Amino acid sequence: MRIPLACLLAACPSLLHAQASVLTWHNDNARTGQNLQETALTPANVNASGFGKLFTIPTDGKVDAQPLYFNNVLYVASEHDSVYAFNANSGTLLWQVSLLGANETTSDSRNCSQVVPEIGITSTPLIDPRSGPNGTIYAVAMTKDSAGNYHQRLHALDLTTGAEEFGGPVEVQATYPGTSHEGSGTALSFDPKQHEERAALTLVNGVLYTAWTSHCDITPYTSWVIGYDEATLKQVTVLNLTPDGQEGGIWQAGAGPAVDSAGNLYVLIGNGSVDSTLNAGGFPSKGDYGNGFVKLSTTNGTAAVADYFTMSNAASESNADEDLGSGGPMVLPSVNDSQGNVRSLAVGAGKDGNIYVVDRSNMGKFSASGNNIYQELPSALGQVFSSPAWFNGTLYYGSVGSPLQAFPFANGRFQAISSQSSSAFEFPGTTPSISANGTSNGIVWAAENSGNAVLHAYDATNLAKELYNSNQAAKGRDQFGAGNKFIVPTVVNGKVYVGTTTGVGVFGLLASGASSVTVTSVNNAAGFATSAIAPGEIVSIYGSGLGPAAPAQFSIDSTTGMVDSTLAGTRVLFGGFAAPILYASATQVNAIVPYEIAGQSQVTMQASYQGTTSSGTSLPVASASPGIFTSSMTGSGQAAALNQDGSLNGPSNPAAKGSYVSVYFTGGGQTNAAGVTGSVNSLVLKYLVQPVSATVGGQAAQITFAGAAPQYVDGLEQLNIRLSNNTPSGAQPIGISVGGNSSPSGATIFVQ
Repeated sequence: MRIPLACLLAACPSLLHAQASVLTWHNDNARTGQNLQETALTPANVNASGFGKLFTIPTDGKVDAQPLYFNNVLYVASEHDSVYAFNANSGTLLWQVSLLGANETTSDSRNCSQVVPEIGITSTPLIDPRSGPNGTIYAVAMTKDSAGNYHQRLHALDLTTGAEEFGGPVEVQATYPGTSHEGSGTALSFDPKQHEERAALTLVNGVLYTAWTSHCDITPYTSWVIGYDEATLKQVTVLNLTPDGQEGGIWQAGAGPAVDSAGNLYVLIGNGSVDSTLNAGGFPSKGDYGNGFVKLSTTNGTAAVADYFTMSNAASESNADEDLGSGGPMVLPSVNDSQGNVRSLAVGAGKDGNIYVVDRSNMGKFSASGNNIYQELPSALGQVFSSPAWFNGTLYYGSVGSPLQAFPFANGRFQAISSQSSSAFEFPGTTPSISANGTSNGIVWAAENSGNAVLHAYDATNLAKELYNSNQAAKGRDQFGAGNKFIVPTVVNGKVYVGTTTGVGVFGLLASGASSVTVTSVNNAAGFATSAIAPGEIVSIYGSGLGPAAPAQFSIDSTTGMVDSTLAGTRVLFGGFAAPILYASATQVNAIVPYEIAGQSQVTMQASYQGTTSSGTSLPVASASPGIFTSSMTGSGQAAALNQDGSLNGPSNPAAKGSYVSVYFTGGGQTNAAGVTGSVNSLVLKYLVQPVSATVGGQAAQITFAGAAPQYVDGLEQLNIRLSNNTPSGAQPIGISVGGNSSPSGATIFVQ
């Protein structure tokens, strides 16, 4: 099967540049806050002597939205209704656009002190690199026209130019059946002046979901979730969660709805109408979910309540403004209960300080006699106006006036606090972010909302060990601006970006804190394992000083037709053999292990940039070391896989049982005919020489082809399989074994 290059790169963008991206609030749709591909920043080098402020980027208003990152570009949105694209390494402005209409201004504060002095872009935008010709960033902007009318508009901007796409922007307008005061008495009507989009934009299966709250608690307002087709900006779904009541804003301290692998949304709802009269299915008879933890299905792009949890004292808490909606939800990865059974959980916390852990398959609904949920940690926290993070089986929370705290998950339950920071965080607490290289070198980052903002870094294994804070360096070296209420640190590619009231502070390794060319790890570019390397394997080399500040992509030598072994001054040797270079930047190089190392048990790898060479890194050699490319560029989640018709496999496009699927991987070892280092394959099929097997959902798959991907660089492998008719439905794990060497777990394909 010959696949167009654009389609293949959409399926496995990590083939060329496995750099981490931050495309949505808190790194992923589960809202874990994890970047597990950070190799430059480690607990050993994040300290006041070697790490600090590099520069600040000024903007024309407050930065309340989390900065996003893709392909070495930092995207920033301001409350002055501007969207910026900056070079992420230098801070150089690439483009800036205003989302104000003709003769419009930003909105005033609407008699509310929460977002001042102006309201423009409050919620975190969203990037989809596959949308439009160059990728798209989506944002919601609030404006006020010369006649005093207020507008909420959804914009779609080209990633490379900032130009409006898809006929946008579109006005946010909606109606919904109901008797609430935000309407005529028989139908609700969305009033743009009464609402604010604080919750981050969320993309699920081609639909952009917006979730709405109010300005303070100024009525009338209700609880809206409105979805748009990302390709056309056409409104496709409207849901109101207090249609016959009132209030119920979706605040979530800026967090987006959390999303599970099946595409269900999870939201925490603020104080509002609590309907304790239930129908036969246990759902509120009037459809009012105030102060609730609500699961929304999104089948066919339509949002609908699928399940919920409301605490037994929800009405009294709601009336006292002690609601759940002040915090953000998070979907946990699969964990085992005390009996070893796999459980699918989600967590949330709000103003009552309790941590609520719900089973996503049965959230607990409402009972006046008690809370029927998986686990409750009463009074575990102070008031929560933030969201948690997750890393290595530990939940991190930063509530108001409290230290940052770690809650480990063990024996099927969250345990008591295992460690906490020495300093407390004033209102609104802090939403931590995580950087790590897989499961190692974990750092918890937290921004402090004080007169002068403070960036903190803690050892993820022990929060009592503070690695760095921006007040430590003498003479205010690392001061970067005034604190900002709900800002979340963005940690990616060796830098930390923190929004302020006037721009973005940028932190990283200082020139004196990094050696010239340093290699910190060598990973399979697909599965991200750090095990033995194999001949022909595409690997990602991480470190510092490895290449140019502006990333470079590979080229084909015009005389030999081969991939060059030198790229922008970067060169890599494995056992003395030059490796073809696919991608080079200061902190990462993607290269192809030369086939010439076959038969050796160990080789020494050295990287050089502009004549300066790293010390040698000793690497074991295996005959095969397979890793599966994934669309997330992490080795986990959706595999780079194509269905029988050549379309991308995914949750909205699953493969039928018994059908054929093509999966892309690397590390399969030598082929017959033999692979040639740096060559581009022809249409002549080249088969892996070692035996290959594969399973999907625990069921053996029939192998119809396993070898070099035709007309692609040698080292990219293609596996064609036929699914068993007994393969389970949904997101199913896929594993590949070559010569007894297995791919890391984590990659999945969707099965009908």
